[in-house]
Amino acid sequence: METRTLEPADLDAVHDLWTRAFGPSDRDDAWTLRAMGEGRFLGVRDGRRLVAVGHYHPFEQWWHGRAVPMGGVGGVCVAPEDRGRGVGRRLAAGLLDLMDGRPLSALYPATAPVYRSVGYEHAGAQYRLTLPPAPLRTLASGPVEVRRAGPADTGEVIALLRRLHAEARHHGPIVPGEDQVRDFLQNERVYSYLAADGFLAYGWDGGREDIAVHRCVAGSAATARALWAVVGSGSSIARTVRANVAPDDPMLWLLRDRSEDEVRRVGWMLRVLDAPAAIAARGFPVAVSVEVPLLVEDELRPANAGSWTLTVREGRGRLEHAAERRDATRLPARGLAALYAGVPMATLRGAGIVTGDAGADPLLDAAFAGKPFMLDYF
Repeated sequence: METRTLEPADLDAVHDLWTRAFGPSDRDDAWTLRAMGEGRFLGVRDGRRLVAVGHYHPFEQWWHGRAVPMGGVGGVCVAPEDRGRGVGRRLAAGLLDLMDGRPLSALYPATAPVYRSVGYEHAGAQYRLTLPPAPLRTLASGPVEVRRAGPADTGEVIALLRRLHAEARHHGPIVPGEDQVRDFLQNERVYSYLAADGFLAYGWDGGREDIAVHRCVAGSAATARALWAVVGSGSSIARTVRANVAPDDPMLWLLRDRSEDEVRRVGWMLRVLDAPAAIAARGFPVAVSVEVPLLVEDELRPANAGSWTLTVREGRGRLEHAAERRDATRLPARGLAALYAGVPMATLRGAGIVTGDAGADPLLDAAFAGKPFMLDYF
């Protein structure tokens, strides 16, 4: 078998695999060809036959308010007749190399064992809240100017999202690239709105019975009220609102009455591709000061492996090679990913993922604490 990047001549074979794996869907050849031209598609061939395909999106992912370049893996599939031959793991490992230069990778897994075998681990989720629209209509308060947004606002939307995620010290959300944001803003099925410190994008989900809120972020309570009131204005038509939100979204505290929520949680996994770069790019709580020995095992990314000293001070982190210590926390690749995402050390030890001395566990919990989420699915 041969693993290599794909070219425009492979377009029909890629769509054949996608249809067999995911079912019929609308083709977006322009996007696929653009990604192929940027070298972001990988395939596995058995002779002349394409048997597996996957690609990645170039994202920024926010960790405690700082942007970290991340490769968002998607469209991974193996031909039905070739499953069970180890092709999926071969493709997943190849994608790690394809994303070289990005400190992190994330994905929504169709099957976790394959991705765990190459160092990914469960990290966070996309949270979709279902609620009636009428309470949202009553939120408007104060003279907040809200206007429609379109493709010409691409730069402003990106800058605003980056600022809001930084100010809120968010963990996990992504900001897509310029091309993706422009495509989103020109989608006729999505209604986008801008305020000085907020952005809303929503559309109809399932005809006219449900509203789907793709993203609603705001830098103030007044703007949050105004944007959610736009969503609530459809209460005379819509039966429900299904909104992608943060697990502690301010909207949940703006509602006058909230006693029971219906939340659908779709988990995603994280992989650390370049450990020193990932730590250096990430944000940390300013009040936390940490110096902890780590022992990392990473067969597929040997530059991550070995003995390290993790130092966190004044909101910044650093990972430096050091002599091996008996009191080191021992982390496989997927344990490092879970720690990076803020999974509590007690959870990782209880699952048998992390071993070694437990004395530094409270310090690691304080440094990496967070509630990772994404608003996007890819």
